Amino acid sequence: MWSEEIVAGRPAWRHIPSGVVFRKVPGGSFRMGLSDAELDAVRAIERSGGVEDTIEPFFAGAGDAQPVREVRVEPFLIARHPLTVAQVRHWLPEYEDEYGEADAGTARLEDDLEDLLELLPFGLPSEAQWEYAARASTATLTFRGDGKPDEDQLLDDFGDEARTAAGENAFGLAAMGSANELCADVWIPGFAGAPADARPRTGEGPRTVRGGAADAYPWQGCDEWLLLLSATRYEHAQFTAVRPVAPLPPG
Repeated sequence: MWSEEIVAGRPAWRHIPSGVVFRKVPGGSFRMGLSDAELDAVRAIERSGGVEDTIEPFFAGAGDAQPVREVRVEPFLIARHPLTVAQVRHWLPEYEDEYGEADAGTARLEDDLEDLLELLPFGLPSEAQWEYAARASTATLTFRGDGKPDEDQLLDDFGDEARTAAGENAFGLAAMGSANELCADVWIPGFAGAPADARPRTGEGPRTVRGGAADAYPWQGCDEWLLLLSATRYEHAQFTAVRPVAPLPPG
């Protein structure tokens, strides 16, 4: 069921039936959440201005990603990029995506989401796994640093392997933050009382979403790059992408 191979110059594990490529994320500890240093870095970034160009809602919601805490993460596999339209059709052959412009583009699921999750032989990442994978051993706004991300970080189509590889972080993961990706955790504002390991927080209600910049750009001037940040989080309310996780393969 699994094939170990090299994808874009890095080791990878391909799920043979679906073609989904996974990377191994090493275990470790990290500081999870939106730090004061990161908030200061956002304030320091030069902005273009404009009527719609406001980051006040971001600061108003910053407490939803605090307090910062140390979290332990065990090694795991996570998909190199969000599931594409073609990959979703492996489980849902009749799937149609009004947002996806190509089979190699990110699938954004709405009515079909729960059907996919029931059929998917993988899990959703916990918030801790997602953020740890997105940070890739960094402690800055994105894995590239504290500067405002370039537009070429917003990956939405994975048909061009060279471009996708150029957007990978140190763990070999592409487009972390581009699409709004669903996590296993139920939405709970803030991290008070959250576990010190990577277990998801469970319960009733909507799940938590990470990322989403490519879903905002270029239709609104609300500093959508903030959604690329490793620590930003919000409540799931509409269509979403899925980047599955899996246990390490035997051996």
